[in-house]
Amino acid sequence: MTKQVRAARTRQALIRSAAIVFEQHGYAQARLALISSGAGVSTGALHFHFENKAAVAQAVVAEASHGLLAVSSSIRRRTDTALQTLVDTSHALVDLLARDPVTRAGFRLSCDGVRGDEPGLPAQWQRCVGELLDEAAAAGTLAEDVSRTDATAATVAATTGFEVLGRYESEWLSAPTPTGFWRLLLPRLATPETLPLLDPSGTAAAAEAVATGPDGHRTSGVGAAAPI
Repeated sequence: MTKQVRAARTRQALIRSAAIVFEQHGYAQARLALISSGAGVSTGALHFHFENKAAVAQAVVAEASHGLLAVSSSIRRRTDTALQTLVDTSHALVDLLARDPVTRAGFRLSCDGVRGDEPGLPAQWQRCVGELLDEAAAAGTLAEDVSRTDATAATVAATTGFEVLGRYESEWLSAPTPTGFWRLLLPRLATPETLPLLDPSGTAAAAEAVATGPDGHRTSGVGAAAPI
């Protein structure tokens, strides 16, 4: 194994460990010693990759944001319409929030204003939703009288609410939650011709995109800790 590969795996392990520590202790109380020990490396090794705690937090946010972008892009290639991509991506996001500490920490750190130059996960999601609704409108699958601004706000607000409620009750971050939301909203968003073609419970594309990245490899923010 080359030094570059080892360094990359150590960095990924540190990001995952940091996400867990931030989630358990909050940003203010998180200690670098806990993050490094969770990754199985020394504090000196952590400082080789990150200047300080803020830099570690920014890396967690970046990892989560890039992971969401990769998942959404992968789903778009596997679905026929932008509206189904939107539904599937929301399912994938809820799934990630339920079981991936990097996504959860990235979301919460972003909401707390700890993100550096990154737009943050909620902002990334808002942009994704807006772009997909624009695409749906251009394709003629979005009902003409729908306000894309209002539809974006409703989708992002609901998803943000699922994340907050999911901190206290895990059922909020399970598949029935976004399914129920889309059963309610899709009849308002989609044209009558498009609606029967949409599945509010999501398609296999969502699960496949979470499990694999655009290149067919496991995405960085969804599961097993990276070996060191």
